[in-house]
Amino acid sequence: MTDSQPKADLQHYLQAARDTLLWKLEGLSEYDVRRPLTPTGTNLLGLVKHAAGVELGYFGETFRRPFAETPPAYGDDAEANQDMWATAEESREDILALYRRVAEHADATIAELPLDAVGNVRWWPGERSRVTLHQILIHVIADLQRHAGHADIVRELVDGTVGLRSGTDNMPPGDRAWWEEYRQRLERVAREAG
Repeated sequence: MTDSQPKADLQHYLQAARDTLLWKLEGLSEYDVRRPLTPTGTNLLGLVKHAAGVELGYFGETFRRPFAETPPAYGDDAEANQDMWATAEESREDILALYRRVAEHADATIAELPLDAVGNVRWWPGERSRVTLHQILIHVIADLQRHAGHADIVRELVDGTVGLRSGTDNMPPGDRAWWEEYRQRLERVAREAG
């Protein structure tokens, strides 16, 4: 077996994570994609901005393949957590365009390097910093899927939309009344167990 099939499989799952994350923004107002809906400020557009930074670092710097630009959120003078939210000056289109450019850069790194290509993650401890493209692909897929899960919850809080992708919700059938009864049942069970 050549490394093209495993690489293609990993690329497929990476793209699926990207697609899911981006779909969570579709059809929402500018306010709703920016709304902080957790105590730590998690919001949909911030998750996409963060994902761009994840891919930028792991598929760029790690493999000595610098990106053509340094977005302000990733510069040396960026404030803490600046990659997790969009400023008033950054539009949704700005963030999405950045993510598309970063994904293209990441895809080029993946296409041009073998899975056993060695890189260095400078922000990881020394004993773990030497990595392969294979390891980084798995790491980034896991990270993006984790953030896609965050986006699932945030989107459900915004407008009730759930699911894996448009047209595929992967949820049991049930109308609003069924789901409310289901939730109330879980609440009763939690109280009884607690």
